[in-house]
Amino acid sequence: MTYHIPVMVKEVNEFLKDAKSVVDCTLGGGSHSFELKCQMPNVKIFGIDRDSEAIEEARKNLSKFSDITYIHGRFGEIKDLIKEPVDGFLFDLGVSSHQIDESSRGFSFRQDGPLDMRMGGRSASAADIVNNSSQDELFKIFKEYGEERFSGRIARAIVEKRQGKPIETTLELKEVIEKAIPTWKKRETNTRIFQALRIAVNGELDELKTALNDCVPLLNPGGRIVVISYHSLEDRIVKWFFREAAKPLDGDKTRGKDGILDILTKRPLTAGEEEVQDNPRAKSAKLRAAERT
Repeated sequence: MTYHIPVMVKEVNEFLKDAKSVVDCTLGGGSHSFELKCQMPNVKIFGIDRDSEAIEEARKNLSKFSDITYIHGRFGEIKDLIKEPVDGFLFDLGVSSHQIDESSRGFSFRQDGPLDMRMGGRSASAADIVNNSSQDELFKIFKEYGEERFSGRIARAIVEKRQGKPIETTLELKEVIEKAIPTWKKRETNTRIFQALRIAVNGELDELKTALNDCVPLLNPGGRIVVISYHSLEDRIVKWFFREAAKPLDGDKTRGKDGILDILTKRPLTAGEEEVQDNPRAKSAKLRAAERT
């Protein structure tokens, strides 16, 4: 099987060790679900992914396990996809290893491919955004989603470049970015710009907010939400959602005295040095968890 090392697997398995049913909201190739099933053979797993290719890969990778339901859809549609209470929700946000490895998906600036970045569905591609957005719109995407200090320079360079011909591939965009910035910023800035475009293409931040709100009512008492994020904006959304859900609401008898959630991670957990060496993707990972009261 094609197996990609899941991030912070020990921490995830510890938080979900007592669950009888878990929704893997970002199934990908199924690596986290694989580890959960190895630890808890009887756990029932619902695996959601918007990417049909990911679903097929997960079916192969998890073929030896029973009691797994594969759901092709967006985790922002959880309330329509999950029809029974469960004991856990797991979100491993961002792009999957499979999507990065496939140059035809256009997620990575390390290999050439069409500038796509769609995780699934019929949204505008990254090429559509790069070639059709105004300079101000591009600046806003790069600044808000990438938190990139050279957003203005890069937006201007893109608009100038596309006047000759559309920017259609990942390496074409990479070249434009690198010509617009200082040499020492290349890798970091490429990462931020590609990440910002991916978030814009897939509407990831709005979908995360929706999913967090909709999964709480589906949690059994004592059930847990575990979220791994790789971007400061994602982590901020999770942090403030947990904080708000942990506050009691006057007159609301549906919430416990400490609110509807108890926060299990006062600060986000991060991967240790050994894990980062074995799995570089873990370097920017932050894990937060909360429990239904």
